[in-house]
Amino acid sequence: MSAKEIKALERRFIEEWNKGKAAAMAVIDELCATNIAYHGGGGEEIRGLKDFKQSMGEFSSAFPDSHFIIDDMVVEGDKVAARWTMTGTHKGELGGIPPTNKKVTIWGIYIDRIAGGKFVETWERFDTLGLMQQLGLVPTPGKGQR
Repeated sequence: MSAKEIKALERRFIEEWNKGKAAAMAVIDELCATNIAYHGGGGEEIRGLKDFKQSMGEFSSAFPDSHFIIDDMVVEGDKVAARWTMTGTHKGELGGIPPTNKKVTIWGIYIDRIAGGKFVETWERFDTLGLMQQLGLVPTPGKGQR
């Protein structure tokens, strides 16, 4: 695939994700390989479409109004790196954390490897500390001190 085609694939994934959980699950079925490998920011390793969909579905349920913006994107060979910003409201359980109903804005970076027009591997890192601070689970240094 050309760099232009890879960028279009990446944008399509995000555009569909932003339409809600049903669209997100459908685009995962369409654009991800059955043997997808996900290397997550918390050290989690997910292998296979079923487990990947389950994990992404849990995130989508936790932030049902999540909206991603791609801030930067770079393609090199069969890989695309993207820096993104996500906004959303914590309305569902997230990794055992009950809903806080707090609005959050976080940033992240992922690298996707594409083969045969599908995502086959993803490495993702995002601002987990910032997320935990915004959810009120971890204190923000200097906040409220005087």
